[in-house]
Amino acid sequence: MDKVLIERLKVQAVVGVFEWERQIEQPLLVDVCLSVDTRQAGLTDELQYAVNYQAVAERITAVIQTRQAKLIETLANLVAEAILTDFVAVQQIALTIRKPLAVTDTAAVGVSIERSRDDLRAVTGH
Repeated sequence: MDKVLIERLKVQAVVGVFEWERQIEQPLLVDVCLSVDTRQAGLTDELQYAVNYQAVAERITAVIQTRQAKLIETLANLVAEAILTDFVAVQQIALTIRKPLAVTDTAAVGVSIERSRDDLRAVTGH
């Protein structure tokens, strides 16, 4: 399966469990690897057969900013579900969300998950 990448998408969001975190926006860095069959796009050179990176990035940003979750684990699951639901060509998603300001003396802390279309079916029954 081919891979479509979005690296270091920066999203400003309210996220965290501490009261002070609920009062501010913090940067999150999102890396996404989408498993997609890109053959038709490669053969035709037509966007209609490709995954639109801009649309994926906008959807990720909207999910993260709207939810204002306490945990980045929650955001990762929500993003994966939204991408698999909204972009039918995506068969699998590997996603990392990093929180650069969370722990002093680190570049970032984060969570990485992988979800597939089969995982989505198991949760939604579709």
